Amino acid sequence: MPRRKEKYVYALGYRWLTPLYDTLVRLLVPELEFKRRLAGQAALENGHQVLDLGCGTGTLTLLLKSSQAEAQVVGLDPDRKALAIAADKAARAGLVIGLNCGSALALPYPEASFDRVLSSMLFHHLTSEGKSRSLREAFRVLRPGGELHVADWGEPDTRVMRATSVLGFVLEGASQRMRDNLSGRLPEFIRRAGFVALQQTGRYGTVFGTLRLYRTRKPATA
Repeated sequence: MPRRKEKYVYALGYRWLTPLYDTLVRLLVPELEFKRRLAGQAALENGHQVLDLGCGTGTLTLLLKSSQAEAQVVGLDPDRKALAIAADKAARAGLVIGLNCGSALALPYPEASFDRVLSSMLFHHLTSEGKSRSLREAFRVLRPGGELHVADWGEPDTRVMRATSVLGFVLEGASQRMRDNLSGRLPEFIRRAGFVALQQTGRYGTVFGTLRLYRTRKPATA
């Protein structure tokens, strides 16, 4: 049976909101704080090959490049409008990054291409099948011993936060895709893709629910 095509969900649910993404996100969540933490925990080194999966407007991509000028940083996203914003931000910052248009479900890179893969606010946009496929692809393109670092919505800490989470994502049009995240199943998907030594490294309470950070790695040997 052929796979169903994964419907693309724009960052804020609607394409016309993309130019407003940076402003709205910074008003609603501690974006720079958690993305700096995510970039910091990746501990990039000179010569590292790094992929920002679902890079959107490039905020994390640029933080990664700023944290280690000698790393080769590439951002990938299917939204050309978001990539254009990212390219403009990189030019204004004087930073050289790669920006590729493509899907997390079928990464356009060979096996063992990267030392680090990072993803911020991607997986809650994907169906259960999409989460599994994207994580298997991240595993494929990582070198043995390479690390995956993820920030995304997780199980809410309180009943009130659970209610606001559901409301927020109904408004965004992503409530069905959020079920795995709100049920705390994202770590399960990560482990099933083959990753080991999974750790939750941070947690942030927001008006939309609980944002959780993770670190894991591909085994050094098969």
